[in-house]
Amino acid sequence: MKSPSSPQRKSSFSFYALALSFVVFVAVLYGEDLSCILRQPFLKFQQLQGSEKQEESIATQEKDVVLPFAIGRTEKRCDVFNGTWVYDNITRPHYAETDCPFIQPQLKCQAYGRPDKAYQNWRWQPHGCALPSFNATFMLEMLRGKRMMFVGDSLNRGQFLSMVCLLQRAVPEGFKSIQIIGSLTVFKAENYNTTIMFYWAPFLVESNSDNAIVHRVKDRIVRARSINKHAQHWKGVDIMVFNTYMWWMTGQRMKILRGPFDGDLKDIEEMETEDGYRLALRSLVRWVEKNMNPERTRVFFTSMSPAHERSMEWGGEPDGNCFNETNPILDDPTYWGFASSKSIMQVVKKVLSRSKVPIIVLNITQLSEYRKDAHTSIYKKQWNKLTPEQLANPRSYADCVHWCLPGLQDTWNELLYTKLFFP
Repeated sequence: MKSPSSPQRKSSFSFYALALSFVVFVAVLYGEDLSCILRQPFLKFQQLQGSEKQEESIATQEKDVVLPFAIGRTEKRCDVFNGTWVYDNITRPHYAETDCPFIQPQLKCQAYGRPDKAYQNWRWQPHGCALPSFNATFMLEMLRGKRMMFVGDSLNRGQFLSMVCLLQRAVPEGFKSIQIIGSLTVFKAENYNTTIMFYWAPFLVESNSDNAIVHRVKDRIVRARSINKHAQHWKGVDIMVFNTYMWWMTGQRMKILRGPFDGDLKDIEEMETEDGYRLALRSLVRWVEKNMNPERTRVFFTSMSPAHERSMEWGGEPDGNCFNETNPILDDPTYWGFASSKSIMQVVKKVLSRSKVPIIVLNITQLSEYRKDAHTSIYKKQWNKLTPEQLANPRSYADCVHWCLPGLQDTWNELLYTKLFFP
C-alpha cells in the first residue's frame, strides 16, 4: 500500500505545475523552443523530490540507529553547545570542594585562598532547550560493570576529576577509591563495579612528553603515526573521551619523528602545527575504527580548552590576564580569544567526521571562552617557591589555562552526560 503524499510534496507539485503552465503559455505566445524552457523546471522538481526522499531516508536511519547507553533524544535541532551562562545559586554547584577528596591540589581554589565563590554558580543554558539534570545514581547504574576512560593532557585530567566528583557523591564510604599507576589514574565505585580512568597522553600519539611526572619538555618531539604505545592500555574500554591541543601550541613548527625514540633521533621532519595535528588525529581515527565496536562502545572528543592570558582581548587592562576576574563574558556572544586556533578546529571537524566509527565532538570551546572567571589563577598549589618578584606581581604567575573545581568542567561533563544518554 502506498503511503499518502505529504502536504509539503503536494504543495511543491502544485507550485511547479502552475509555473509550468505559465511557461508553456509564454512560449507559445512568443514562439520559443519548449524543449529548452521546460528542461530546467523539471530538473528542479526532480531535485526537490530527491532531496525530500533523502531527508526521509536520513530521518528513518536516525530512528533506526540505537546508540549504546542512549535512552532518549535531545530536542530536535537543539544545539546544546550554543547558549548563554545563567547565574544559579540554587542548583549550582553540584558539590562542594571539601566534599570531594579526589580533587588535586592544582585545582583546589578555595583551599588555596580564592576569596570569591561566584564562579561555581554559573549554569549553561542552551538556546531553545534545557540540559537534562545530571543524576549520579542513574549514571552509575548505566555504567554498572563498565569502564570509562579519559585520555589526553592535564585539562582532560581536570574533566576526569570533575566526573569523579560528580559521581562519587552517590557511592558510599568504603566503596570508592583512586589509584595512580604511572600514566594511569583509576577511580573505582566498587558497589557498581564501575571504573572511571584517566590516561596521560598529551599528544595522544607517542612523544617525548609521555612521562606522567617529568614531562615539562620545551623541545617537543612527536611520533604522529605511532599510537600503539599508549593505545594498548585503552582496549576493552566502553566509553572513551579524548582531548589534545594545549601541548601542540608551541608557537613553532612541530618536530615529527619518523623513527623510534630509542634511535639517534635524526629522522625528524618539521611541519606546521596543523599538519602534525592532522597526522595524530588520523592515527587516532584508525585505532578507533579498528578497536571500538559502535554497537557497544561510545567515543567522544573534547574540543580545545581556551586560555585567558590577555585581558585586553575582552576590554580589560593592557597588561592583565585572568587574575582577579570574577565574572564571565556576557555581553559578547561571539567572543573568541587569541589562544583558540580556528584552523585546529577545522582539522578536528574534517578528520573526525570521516571516521567509520562515530566520534562525537564535545564542542566546549565557545562556551568556555566566556569563562575568564573560572581559572585557577594564583589559587592553587605552587610546585616551585615563588620569587619576591612574582609575589609582588600576582599576574605574573597566574594560571589562566586550568580550571577550578567545582566549576566550568562540571558543565563539560553535563554536556557529555547529555550526549551519552540523550544524543
